Amino acid sequence: MEMVWVGIDVSKDRLDVHVLPEGTAFALARDGEGLAALVQRLQPLGAELVAVEATGGFETVVAAALAGAGLPLVVVNPAQVRHYAQAVGQRAKTDPIDAAMIARFAEATRPALRAMPNQATRLLADLVARRRQIVVMIVAEKNRERRASVKRIAKSIARLIKALEKELAEIDAEIDTGVRGSPAWRANEDLLTSVPGVGSITARTLMAELPELGRLDAKQIASLAGLAPYTRQSGRWKGRSMIAGGRKTVRTALFLAALVACRHNPIFKAFRQRLLDAGKPKMVAIIAAARKLLTILNAIIRHQKPWQPA
Repeated sequence: MEMVWVGIDVSKDRLDVHVLPEGTAFALARDGEGLAALVQRLQPLGAELVAVEATGGFETVVAAALAGAGLPLVVVNPAQVRHYAQAVGQRAKTDPIDAAMIARFAEATRPALRAMPNQATRLLADLVARRRQIVVMIVAEKNRERRASVKRIAKSIARLIKALEKELAEIDAEIDTGVRGSPAWRANEDLLTSVPGVGSITARTLMAELPELGRLDAKQIASLAGLAPYTRQSGRWKGRSMIAGGRKTVRTALFLAALVACRHNPIFKAFRQRLLDAGKPKMVAIIAAARKLLTILNAIIRHQKPWQPA
């Protein structure tokens, strides 16, 4: 029996579906009835994989419905799908064509299945993301306040900063209530913050935006965070290894935590100094420290044991 692969292109109002190898294509509305009909049509197929392209949040409710129905779901990176389409010579781009490309991409690359975050984890991720947005707005307004020369404008900026700071305090309180009110999250936060250099904001960012922490090996978790260097070499030419991709917000949080750890954590301080003494650039040393920190945090969550300095 041939394996069945399903690709779904999600837009604001519509779902375009393509099923391989039979080549069946159909479209449904992106609403409650459409999702119910989608699940009903896909369940009898016994699909090996159902691939949904990430589309700025429109895919969330679709992914939740499919995962809730027990279908083998994976959310794929749209850039990777587009690069695959270009590689096979598919230049045209419509929603039905995109669905077919997603199905072919899933068949060719067979991305690994990962458990979908539950509702509480999605809420925490949304709150953490909103907190990050408010902090960016506060920084922007404070920069404008320093340059404001008109009294009326300065007062307007001050009022907005005050409102944003109030909203930030409320978001922080809601995040704190959610995390400290859950025994599992409270235990994980305490484990993560047992590492000198890791504070509650970093811990909560990882819990919200890297729920795979503790479930993958060191190489996989580093790749997911965009901290796994890749080699650039051709013939006699050998370029510098680089990092790219992954979850930018997670990588940023780990980078900042690594900066703190390299100052206040003796083990990371010595690790960074060894790299500098070996001639490594400062940025390379910090990125290596961030990767080491992630590896340690991953092991801490997996084994449920706090930081134990050697």
